[in-house]
Amino acid sequence: MGFKTYTCPIARSCGGCEWLAVPYPIQLRRKQQQVEELLGTMAREDGAEVLPIAGMAEPKGFRHKAATPFSPARGGRIRSGFYSAGTHRIVRCDSCLVEAPGARAVLTDVARVGEELGMSAYQEDRGRGLLRHAVVRCGYATDEVLLTVVANGQRLPREDEFVRRMLELHPELTSIVLNVNQRRTNAILGRDSRTLYGPGSMRDALLGCTFKIGPTSFYQTNPAQTEVLYRIALEGAGLRDGSRLLDAYCGCGTIGICATAHARAAGADVSVTGVDQVGGAVISARWAAQHNGLDDNCTFVHEDATAYMESVVREGGRGFDVVVLDPPRAGSTPRFLTDVARLAPKRVVYVSCNVKTQARDLVLLRQHGYRIMQVAPVDMFPHTKHVESVVSLVRG
Repeated sequence: MGFKTYTCPIARSCGGCEWLAVPYPIQLRRKQQQVEELLGTMAREDGAEVLPIAGMAEPKGFRHKAATPFSPARGGRIRSGFYSAGTHRIVRCDSCLVEAPGARAVLTDVARVGEELGMSAYQEDRGRGLLRHAVVRCGYATDEVLLTVVANGQRLPREDEFVRRMLELHPELTSIVLNVNQRRTNAILGRDSRTLYGPGSMRDALLGCTFKIGPTSFYQTNPAQTEVLYRIALEGAGLRDGSRLLDAYCGCGTIGICATAHARAAGADVSVTGVDQVGGAVISARWAAQHNGLDDNCTFVHEDATAYMESVVREGGRGFDVVVLDPPRAGSTPRFLTDVARLAPKRVVYVSCNVKTQARDLVLLRQHGYRIMQVAPVDMFPHTKHVESVVSLVRG
């Protein structure tokens, strides 16, 4: 057909890149159609359009976060790789087309060094064994690499030797962290972490702003497309001098801080309030605001977004000119959206990784007097059916 396609030796058994055999232009066409079907009618009713999807020039090596589960194999070996789709059977993987170069080698060596030092792999059915998962985060704009080893215990045997061996094999590692997860759960990470080497976090940059990412921080896995996404969101926000922005579900503050820096570069002074229910994320956001010289403009609150909005409305309302929300896949809540409407910001920018829940929430915002200005699809996860969408709305 004249389109480039990608191949992977474990594509069928892994199943993670479900559309890998589909030529990339056709993938983009499908995602465009998906957004058109879910949001196109609402957009047209409001006199808006669905923009052409923003795809990648070269859709490989884009995932800057890689992970592996571990399970026992014969002879005390440790199996690593990917869970086969819909199962907990691990498919071995030596390299991955969509992951940052070198990330998979680090994960494979965690298993190999663990074997050599007598560590056991976790057995899900019994809740026994030590090594559960490993996660690698690689900097996009920096050379920093964070390795997190998830264990069913407070310590690793021969811990210092494990660190030394991993650094010999991978001198690019700038931090190694032990995350403790002793719960019988499918969740990868536990609540407690202990630094074995380095600062225990990594730094990366988006749109010229530096952020600190810890083992449990939410941070987009495709930073190149994240910058595309944020540029669209900032354009939709239409910030001016004196604008007051609410960054809901803010994580480590990436959108709000980039918005503040973007406005300052244009000669505008804005104020940002970020809200997130994860304490560690809020700490990272405050660090980033200070590190980027924006702490006078940015305030970050540790609270559930819906509860925060309820308190703002109850107390008479702190005016916001713009609300940006980037909720999890389940979307926002009717209470949050209703309270946003009560505060009556001029603009709302809704960033979503699940267009179905976004469409549901947009119905409510439109009922409260907002109309869609623009819908912009962004391909954050090539070779999968997932698509990100940025919808900009204006009041009245």
